[in-house]
Amino acid sequence: MTDDSGHSGFHYSEQDVQREVTELEGRSTTAARIFDLRRIIGGLFVLYGVIVTITGITDSQAQIDKAQGININLWTGIGMLLLGVFFLVWLWLRPTPPPVPPVEGEGEAE
Repeated sequence: MTDDSGHSGFHYSEQDVQREVTELEGRSTTAARIFDLRRIIGGLFVLYGVIVTITGITDSQAQIDKAQGININLWTGIGMLLLGVFFLVWLWLRPTPPPVPPVEGEGEAE
């Protein structure tokens, strides 16, 4: 249903619009927390660190001798694990802050 001006006959109150905006801001905050790069980077480093550490633990002496006597897979895996844990602890200690709600009257012409 439209009137002569081409607008629909549905009118939303300021309260309805504000409720919808608040709901969308909440969804945006949740998405920002889920896709925080610290979570993604930390998780990947922990995963790959576990794989490389296990590879280092199971390396044969011949493979260690190829790396001039250093178990490079083990040390690299441990380093990756530590870096991944660092990112996850950082995320836990300093979570993504919620957005600051707009101050009423801000941005309105006087």
